[in-house]
Amino acid sequence: MITKANLEDVVALKKLINGAYRGESSKAGWTTEAFMLGGERTNEEELTEILLDPTNALLKFTENDQILACVLLTAKENQLYLGMLTVSPQLQNGGIGAQLLAQADLHAKQLGFSKIAMTVISTRTELIAYYNRKGYVDTGLRAPFPDSHSHSVLGSDPLQFMVLEKTIVLD
Repeated sequence: MITKANLEDVVALKKLINGAYRGESSKAGWTTEAFMLGGERTNEEELTEILLDPTNALLKFTENDQILACVLLTAKENQLYLGMLTVSPQLQNGGIGAQLLAQADLHAKQLGFSKIAMTVISTRTELIAYYNRKGYVDTGLRAPFPDSHSHSVLGSDPLQFMVLEKTIVLD
């Protein structure tokens, strides 16, 4: 079931997101960043801020009262920004991510947005290919990877974000 997350979900969301992106547990899935980034992907303070911001919708996918996946949708000027798409590493390739992306499309339509944008680390070719198959295209725009006290870049090459965008047909 896909519903909006709330403040009571912060601890479970933190565990899910950090476990899917970083550390040993993330290596069970194909979306891990553990080979390029150390530290936490998010923390309770950031998640609380996200949930309190009315421009955000943090959707969660649950089964048996357990959060197994999530996606952050942020209303920006003329488009929806999609971030933090997370599926438990043990459940990746099972269609849950596609369900959350379909919900993002519906959310964009409900807000009257014909575009969804996201950023992906430009060296993540398998992830970019996945999003291409879901209708996202490279805009040609690049953005620097942010410095953060919560994570560290493990390689010597600087990281950058590729901006992907999908056009949504409004009914």
